[in-house]
Amino acid sequence: MECAKATDAQLSEFFLANPLWSLYDDKLHREFIFSDFVSAFGFMSQVALIAERSNHHPEWSNVYKKVIINLTSHEAGGISNKDFTLANEINNIVKLNLF
Repeated sequence: MECAKATDAQLSEFFLANPLWSLYDDKLHREFIFSDFVSAFGFMSQVALIAERSNHHPEWSNVYKKVIINLTSHEAGGISNKDFTLANEINNIVKLNLF
């Protein structure tokens, strides 16, 4: 399956629908602050399960209760539909408090 780089129009549409995400270093970027380390780690565990199932893994970091996520598709040379899909899955985890 080919992985195509997103167009400027697709990026604009995504950011319009997802204002908590931004463009940073040519990647989808979002920062999360949780109440404590356990909540942050639980969130990351939920994201990891989805990422593994889809074989599309985030670039991320965690310090105490802060999680930073950057999404890009190396095979596309930038942001692709895989990143939009994972970002939306991440949004759903947060909305449903599945961590």
